Amino acid sequence: MTGVHELGRVHLVGVGGAGMSAVAALLAARGLDVRGSDAADGPALPGLRAAGVRVHVGHDAEHVADADTLVVSSAVRESNPELAAARARGLRVLHRSEALAALMADRDAVAVAGAHGKTTTSAMAATALLHAGADPSFAIGGTVLTVDGALGGSRDGRGPAFVAEADESDGSFLAYEPLVAVVTNVEPDHLDHYGSREAFEDAFVAFVRRVRPGGVLVACADDEGAARLVETAAADLAAAGVRVVTYGRSAGAEVRVGEQRPADGGWDVDLTTDATTVTVHLAVPGTHNALDAAAAWAAVRALGIPAEEAARALGAFRGTGRRFEDRGTAGGVRVVDDYAHHPTEVAALLRAARTVAGDGRVLVLFQPHLYSRTRTFAREFGAALDLADVAVVTDVYAAREDPDPSVTGALLVEHVPTPGRATFVADRVDAARAVAAAARPGDLLLTVGAGDVTALAPVVLEALAARAADQGAP
Repeated sequence: MTGVHELGRVHLVGVGGAGMSAVAALLAARGLDVRGSDAADGPALPGLRAAGVRVHVGHDAEHVADADTLVVSSAVRESNPELAAARARGLRVLHRSEALAALMADRDAVAVAGAHGKTTTSAMAATALLHAGADPSFAIGGTVLTVDGALGGSRDGRGPAFVAEADESDGSFLAYEPLVAVVTNVEPDHLDHYGSREAFEDAFVAFVRRVRPGGVLVACADDEGAARLVETAAADLAAAGVRVVTYGRSAGAEVRVGEQRPADGGWDVDLTTDATTVTVHLAVPGTHNALDAAAAWAAVRALGIPAEEAARALGAFRGTGRRFEDRGTAGGVRVVDDYAHHPTEVAALLRAARTVAGDGRVLVLFQPHLYSRTRTFAREFGAALDLADVAVVTDVYAAREDPDPSVTGALLVEHVPTPGRATFVADRVDAARAVAAAARPGDLLLTVGAGDVTALAPVVLEALAARAADQGAP
């Protein structure tokens, strides 16, 4: 593995992305000469400039003229002029995950993988380590929110622990060699890359086999895919001296997760092992968040933090950007934004929203992400959206895929079982206004998806406020 100080002058293509900006900031914090480029002057760039990263807006071969190493993500195509120039010059070209692996190589690395829950679990573990005094480093694809405020998506600490979100979408998580691996679930996704459930599950087997000898695998006992993973890899893990810790509500889990109960403006959940029971106070609702807290607690325990201290420190977690993020209230309607983009995530989100809405209704504005995912999971998305009282679905956010005219948001609406519950509105701004028009005081309205739907929360709030003003509401 390439050491971080062997990279020389580093240029990152697409440096404004959540994952790339985290790596850039960490490389700069380690004392490297770091520069980067992005197609537009996005919100991450001012912070990078303040951290000493030289940033160009726009892509040009000249930007890599004196670089030693180029870092790219899977979204960067070979036709990119900077990547083409680096190839022509024979520069070292690393995937983002390989650069991150270099940063983690000399640390006690915790890599969190799974189709859902990676960001939240990573952020919980990083928060717990920080508030337990371990001074960790981390690289997470979202802003970490704690009782002391927002931390951003990366941090270079002096302690040995390094927490990283391990992205399975393109197989790049196989670059890591963690001391502790966390697998929240192995539910098929990204089949545009893997092609089949079997290939997706095989990648996770390969991932856990990369845990360092004497390390720990933390896996969810409630998830069928994770349970199969543990069984499939058991012999190899045992041979390497890797301990397996399971968590969940299942009776056989080593860390058993109790029911959430309201307490002090949040929720308490008990985590029980054969040795102890601790209570974690959560600021975020839902069974999925309780499970993520159990995974984070087990990971932090694997790094030597005492059980009660780990539970107390987890209580400092306040969420992450775009995970049940409160965006404001207008006209008596609370608006929350969330990154959920897989049917299981959408269903978990809407169930959690129901516990928060009280006597109000739950409305959702959903933007599908990727044509391939929309087509593959149309029926499952329909069942998930049926958990809302009102659903408005807008058109598909293409992300890295070429357009597919045969797949639109209407496909999901067709699969919502309850007639009249869901509506397709192709234009995203019109969709935002439509869901706002359907809301009434006391409702909880969610903007949901992994694309640019987050930018529609202000549109919804403006429409709600305008209607309230027209009606003379305070």
